[in-house]
Amino acid sequence: MAGEQWVYDFSEGSKDMRELLGGKGANVAEMTRVLGADRVPAGFTITTEACVAYMRADKREPEGMAEQVESALERLQEQAGKRLGDDEDPLLVSVRSGARESMPGMLDTVLNLGLNDTSVQGIARATENERFAWDSYRRFVQMFGNVSRGIPGEAFEDAIKNAKGDRNVKDDTELDVEALKELTDTFKGIYREHTSEDFPQEPEEQLRLAIRAVFDSWMGKRAVEYRRLNHIPDSWGTAVNVQQMVFGNKGDTSGSGVAFSRDEVTGAPEPSGDFLPNAQGEDVVSGVRTPRDIAEMKDWLPEAHEQLMEILRTLESHYKDMQDTEFTVEEGQLYMLQTRNAKRPAQAAVRFAVDAVSEGLLTKEEAIATIDAGRLDALLHPTFDPTADYDVIAKGVSASPGAAKGEVVFTAQDAVDAAGEGRDVILVRPFTEADDVAGFHAAKGILTSEGGKASHAALVARGMGRPAVVGADALAIDLKARTISVNGTELHEGDRIAIDGTTGQVTTEDVPLVEAQVNEHFEQVLEWADEIRRLGVRTNADTPDDAAKARELGAEGIGLCRTEHMFMAEDRQPKMRAMIMAADEEGRREALADLLPLQQEDFEGLFEAMKGLPVTIRLLDPPLHEFLPNLVDLSAQVERARIECTDDLEQLERLLSRTEAISEENPMLGTRGCRLGILFPEIYEMQVQAIMRAAKAMDEPPHPEIMIPLVDYEQELEIMRDLVVRVGDGEGLHEGEDYTVGTMIELPRACFVADRIAEFADFFSFGTNDLTQTALGFSRDDVESKFVPTYMRRRIIDRSPFETIDKPGVGWLVRLAAWVGRERKPDLKLGICGEHGGDPDSIEFFHMAGLDYVSCSPFRVPIARVAAAQAAVIHAGDRDWAYTQA
Repeated sequence: MAGEQWVYDFSEGSKDMRELLGGKGANVAEMTRVLGADRVPAGFTITTEACVAYMRADKREPEGMAEQVESALERLQEQAGKRLGDDEDPLLVSVRSGARESMPGMLDTVLNLGLNDTSVQGIARATENERFAWDSYRRFVQMFGNVSRGIPGEAFEDAIKNAKGDRNVKDDTELDVEALKELTDTFKGIYREHTSEDFPQEPEEQLRLAIRAVFDSWMGKRAVEYRRLNHIPDSWGTAVNVQQMVFGNKGDTSGSGVAFSRDEVTGAPEPSGDFLPNAQGEDVVSGVRTPRDIAEMKDWLPEAHEQLMEILRTLESHYKDMQDTEFTVEEGQLYMLQTRNAKRPAQAAVRFAVDAVSEGLLTKEEAIATIDAGRLDALLHPTFDPTADYDVIAKGVSASPGAAKGEVVFTAQDAVDAAGEGRDVILVRPFTEADDVAGFHAAKGILTSEGGKASHAALVARGMGRPAVVGADALAIDLKARTISVNGTELHEGDRIAIDGTTGQVTTEDVPLVEAQVNEHFEQVLEWADEIRRLGVRTNADTPDDAAKARELGAEGIGLCRTEHMFMAEDRQPKMRAMIMAADEEGRREALADLLPLQQEDFEGLFEAMKGLPVTIRLLDPPLHEFLPNLVDLSAQVERARIECTDDLEQLERLLSRTEAISEENPMLGTRGCRLGILFPEIYEMQVQAIMRAAKAMDEPPHPEIMIPLVDYEQELEIMRDLVVRVGDGEGLHEGEDYTVGTMIELPRACFVADRIAEFADFFSFGTNDLTQTALGFSRDDVESKFVPTYMRRRIIDRSPFETIDKPGVGWLVRLAAWVGRERKPDLKLGICGEHGGDPDSIEFFHMAGLDYVSCSPFRVPIARVAAAQAAVIHAGDRDWAYTQA
């Protein structure tokens, strides 16, 4: 691999080289082409492939990389007219990570690289700004020590706090030259204390260590955790961008900021963002200083503000997406450091999509593709009840929409532990750092006292769809004491608070939350999605209320009604147990006669809610012992009754005997589904009779689809189909006209013999939950909390197979069954009713596999509608796999 190109100058790249140059490198290269080299500081990118090679070689640089970096640095020095480490007027560079997908705050950055004890004097003379020179040097020592050598950031922050305290000043910008010199010496002492080495003075050595540190950060704990939560493969690696420094900390006409081409919270077509005068970019995004709104930049430096607004319009038009940029103003001159497609909450995503189409920026198909379908459920999250009366104890920046309530916790680990115990918590901190990412995932919401819309807390919360309020500076948060003080009130860990990430409000009152309403922009996006998509979208619903909610959200029918849930109601359990306890078929039929009108009432409610739409009803699936008391608890009751000689001893002993007789070691693979119907056909006869009578009672004929579960052999379905048709004939209804009969495909054998099973089926509905369990030999209830997390950490799997379809294994079974089933019966209807029906990645797969519809929980119906449209856009022109031959 010695001849491989590991390093590219910015002038060589483009946005189409994202996989090789990472998102940041590709976009900086593209921005250089669009805006010109005078607006984008020059530099070069070390490729993601170099990082992958470095990891595979046990942290050894790939052959030829060092020489290519040296050559690229020489070209950069010639272009800049300065040299790294020069004693008179040195070139300084930044070293930044740049993964293929944005990972805000997860990877490492080093600024001001090239400074040492002599070059700091040179830059002071060259700029005639001694304070700027020493401020840059102390920042470099701090960042280099933290990033390259792993020195805890708190060690440096404590020293800064002490320096400000000694001089009785509030902000870093108030520290004078002598204070900064002393601070730099202190930082070098901290470096020596933690590494047993002096701070490196050779710039080339600084650069080598910084590049290695960025590579190493790819496998750091926080980055690994972020990738796991956001489904980013470990194998991608990160690029490293080395760029000439421009300085926002040169005085009152310098500064740094983050600007979005549109409001990053609402999506409204007004630019937004934050900036800080006399600051470097890390000051803005770290949250340590509370920045100013980008609109105020017009009063500070009007010419630079006007140029920035024009650049935002140019970049958005070029990239055809909302942009998130970083900029620096050096003594009045504006420089653009980065641009990327903006991560945004769902409400901003749909607003942008609608506006972009109306502005002629995007087509409907292009606009739909810009939306992260998986985040859309945030639009359906609760908000504070607008009619509620409550006291607001603090107000901060509305950083990520939605409302949340929970107990106060102060560390990410406490949030993770609480979530594991089933407790709702709000993670409260002065400001968050990259290591807090697991806590974001576990908490219901995020609250910080510092930072702005571009702070780490805001970026990560928006990316994860968590409500967040940041910069609530009225809150005095003491992490050691674990308290929050505000206006004379002190809150402790475990106290409950509520936050509204849409308004920025914080309260200690138990404000009622109300369900969100689908707004006009979301309605428009869903309307477009319905025009574009081929896949139908149904819902999994067992009650009329769930069915009505799903229909309100656009469901086109019920893809799975689980009838066993109907027997769990308190008034029905005694009747169900009476049936199970009956000594013979006659006794069972008597008990079932009591259940028949209740079942009919259930189905009438569903048919009414789904009037005119198909309703797929799965006949009883679980083993009968699940309707009886727990065997261990029942045994204990019997033992107590025997000791105390209670009057109900005989009844309890009968119940225990029956429970022992029908209990199974592995009930999931036991007497359930169609096996139950074959052993006790009277149960299925009652259910089918209830369906038929409910259908006849409707003013508008419904479309019942009767589904036989857990079929392995075609003979099983043949027997069950005959039962359904016999009962239907008895009720005066005709198969094919008034109802259809199909099966749930959830066993590997059924997939292999799908052509035989199709002989007796009008439809297949893939039960991917059980198909995943039986194909992989995984018990969902057991493995998800045990070895699946370890498998993900060890990179055996990228995501839980119960969250997204296992395409090579379970997915292949679905494709096989779809193919051979339709070979035997071309008009066979195909759907999926497992939880994968609400996962966008799985929906794309089901579209490609040629299914007719997906079915999911009611609140995921809008997600499925958009994801199905995106699948149609991605695979436009493709032939569905299920209709082709291998």
